[in-house]
Amino acid sequence: MKFNLLILSWFDQNKRDLPWRNTLNPFHIWLSEIILQQTRVDQGMKFYINFITEFSTVHDLANADEQKVLKLWQGLGYYSRARNLHAAAQYISKDLGGVFPNNYKDLLKLKGVGDYTAAAIASIVYHEPVPAVDGNMYRVFSRYYGLENDISLSKTKKVFWDIGLEIIDQKRPGDFNQAVMDLGATICLPKAPKCDSCPLNASCEALRLNKVLEFPVKTKKTKVSNRFLHFFLIEEESQLALTKRSGKDVWQNLYTLPMVETSTDLLDHPEILEKNIHLDLSFISEEKHILSHQHLYIKYYTYKPKASVLEDLKHLVDFEWVNLNSIDEYPLPKPIEKFINYHFFD
Repeated sequence: MKFNLLILSWFDQNKRDLPWRNTLNPFHIWLSEIILQQTRVDQGMKFYINFITEFSTVHDLANADEQKVLKLWQGLGYYSRARNLHAAAQYISKDLGGVFPNNYKDLLKLKGVGDYTAAAIASIVYHEPVPAVDGNMYRVFSRYYGLENDISLSKTKKVFWDIGLEIIDQKRPGDFNQAVMDLGATICLPKAPKCDSCPLNASCEALRLNKVLEFPVKTKKTKVSNRFLHFFLIEEESQLALTKRSGKDVWQNLYTLPMVETSTDLLDHPEILEKNIHLDLSFISEEKHILSHQHLYIKYYTYKPKASVLEDLKHLVDFEWVNLNSIDEYPLPKPIEKFINYHFFD
């Protein structure tokens, strides 16, 4: 097939030199794929190296404390990936005796592993000819074939999956998927594609029609919610009040400063203070933190409560005292880490 010959020939000459491409160890390939979900390669590289340095085997990862796993993940965001990674490692270690599933169907049973990740691992490690359909494949295929299917619709995924199944190289399925990934990441870019350097340019339908930037078609926009978070900096004799977030919400199981959330950016005392606790607050700073589906409007305050008020405060916002010398042991969201570093260590 022309597509296969062109893209694999290009890949053989231009593939990126990435550490996980020097092994077929399923633990390493799985780890790299989880890290690279929603993460750029250059950003994820150091995290991959840190993880395989800290955890030599899936058993080591399974036996680690979740707080340690989250701390290593700190800065990558989308922390559910780290929690799922840890849970899947425990399943592989305890239920499967440390032996990784060796096919696409069974890989899907791992927590945090979806169609794309299962296909990537199955094709790279076990040479199973299944297409890894992600944003890069959507972009490359839609432009090359001139596909006007709306990728924001769930039914469109099967269209690309079927095309991938038909054209994937049966002898080199892992290289085929990685070639599409690399082409999409380095040449067939979303906004400034390098069509002159593309190995597919002589037969690309979108280029022929001069409509490259119109593909892929995506009409549905991601709904974004605004949230207003107020964090309290409470200190006492080189100790800092931290609270562990629980529930299925942003930053689950990470530590933050004690916080209240309001429906607007105003800290409405009557709305919050059910126990008539008087806040002696001083505003410090504010920032906007953007997540994929949420915009977090964050404000920081110093709070100097009287000793008699602290216990009442804990009924409102639970917290524990953490020595500043031990702060590095606690996984923190990026905004909180940045704030604490600036306030205490810069």
